[in-house]
Amino acid sequence: MNEQQWFLYMVRTASGQLYTGISVDPPRRIRQHSGELKGGAKALRGKGPLQLVYQQAYADRASASKAEYQLKQQSKAAKELLISEQ
Repeated sequence: MNEQQWFLYMVRTASGQLYTGISVDPPRRIRQHSGELKGGAKALRGKGPLQLVYQQAYADRASASKAEYQLKQQSKAAKELLISEQ
């Protein structure tokens, strides 16, 4: 089976909120969230412009999902620190 790389990513909204997700193609996903392509998250509608501020590669979906869950448990300050260290 041909496993493809997955990415954990964070997007900053115009108001400074952070949205965390996983995707095999973060730039395409940002275009979806921005409304350029169909299929973006409802939570991000009307919150643009959106900015991709963090991405980290993982070997498979399972490890990306686990990392996403762990990151979503973190405070905004911890997420901002992670972004600043990238």
